[in-house]
Amino acid sequence: MSEPSADTTTATAGSATGVRRLSVDELRTLFLFEGLTDDQLQWIAERGEVRTYDGDVAVYSEADPADYLFILLSGGLRMSRSVQGEDLTVVETQYRGAYSGAMRAFVDAADDTFTYANSLATTEPSSFLVLSSAHFAELMRTWFPMAVHLLDGLYLGIRNSESVVRQREHLARLGTLSAGLAHELNNPAAAAVRATGQLRDQVARARHKLKLLAYGKIDAELIAGLVELQETTMLEMADRPALSPVEVSDLEDGLIDRLDESGISGADDLAAVLASAGLGARWVDRVADAVSPDTLDGSLRFLANTFETEALMDEITEATTRISNLVGAVKQYAYMDSSATQEIDVHVGLDSTVVILGHKLGAIEVRREYDRSLPKIPAFAAELNQVWTNLIDNAADAMGGHGVLTLRTSREDDWLVVEVADDGPGIPADVLPRIFDAFFTTKDVGAGTGLGLENAKRIVCKRHRGEIEPVSSPEGTTFRVKLPLAQQLR
Repeated sequence: MSEPSADTTTATAGSATGVRRLSVDELRTLFLFEGLTDDQLQWIAERGEVRTYDGDVAVYSEADPADYLFILLSGGLRMSRSVQGEDLTVVETQYRGAYSGAMRAFVDAADDTFTYANSLATTEPSSFLVLSSAHFAELMRTWFPMAVHLLDGLYLGIRNSESVVRQREHLARLGTLSAGLAHELNNPAAAAVRATGQLRDQVARARHKLKLLAYGKIDAELIAGLVELQETTMLEMADRPALSPVEVSDLEDGLIDRLDESGISGADDLAAVLASAGLGARWVDRVADAVSPDTLDGSLRFLANTFETEALMDEITEATTRISNLVGAVKQYAYMDSSATQEIDVHVGLDSTVVILGHKLGAIEVRREYDRSLPKIPAFAAELNQVWTNLIDNAADAMGGHGVLTLRTSREDDWLVVEVADDGPGIPADVLPRIFDAFFTTKDVGAGTGLGLENAKRIVCKRHRGEIEPVSSPEGTTFRVKLPLAQQLR
């Protein structure tokens, strides 16, 4: 954005020389001044000036002293606010009479100073009626003293209530995500802790079994052969498909019979371990051929211990890998260590959101119908994930924890389309037109604030210049989000 370029012959508002002013008749065409008397309009005409600006220039910046009120006469304007170092577009309009600037100059401040609450820029060559904050304050306090008090009270009330409600919405959303993430992390963490404790016991038993083998006076060559058999068996097991519970049960029955024939004590427990590893009676025969009868019991228990140890290590690896994947999903979801705007693959955001909401999705089947050929698009990545969160969370609520959630991506001309569909009961026709209204919700009292879809629409339409549309019937609801494939984000 270039520097401001205001076309005025004098830099001082209200100067009588070389300043273009509006006539009383011209002022009367602005909706802000409807109902004012000719004398009042004349008062404004004498004090207001017209300023013109080139396109895409800054008129004023947030936190600068609020010296003027700006009223759009022609062209277009964009109002924005800085949120965590990022410019957020609040309003973009070409509506004649739109105003911004020293909005609250009429309030009696202790130090008599105010700053602009937002930044104002032009989107095309534009002209404004400019009135100094001092003149605006005089106008309001003299002509509308009661309105001053009412407006200030209304402003503070709305600001405070909206702040409380939005904070509650953010805390509620954070609570939902935290609860789901805690549940998802707790399961693999508990599994890893449990497996680690069992592994410690297994290592102790392995030392004991080695001692028993040593007392059996097995020579080094035989021990080497036993270790080789264990390694060969592990390699063979790695290529085998997982057995069904019925197949494991059949192996266990055969093992019990074979171990009983060999006079092995505690055959049931030993058979359970070997069958879980996918080993049967024929494998026992291989061991029997490799060792003497008096060491068969100890050899089998030593080998069973090694297989159980391997299984526990696999369980720990799986659990810790899942934790790592969950942490990775959280980073992708929040786009930590990344800039606010970047080229993103929407599928990554959709998948990480599903992971984060995994606990709430529960028994819901998630179907992915992705067009993987879609290009990356410029986006505010973390904000877009808030949209997926709202849509998927609402879909889960609509289905009551059971049903099919379909995530679909496609391309339509210059748009990337994301569809979030559920097979719930649908949105009633009389409710559908209001679902994007702030504070509107069909959930029970305390279960929702009505800001989720309003926030989603703001992010899609205002932040990404896209579109969001619900399509609903008694067979379910689909939200279609269209995002431009190429654009310059602000």
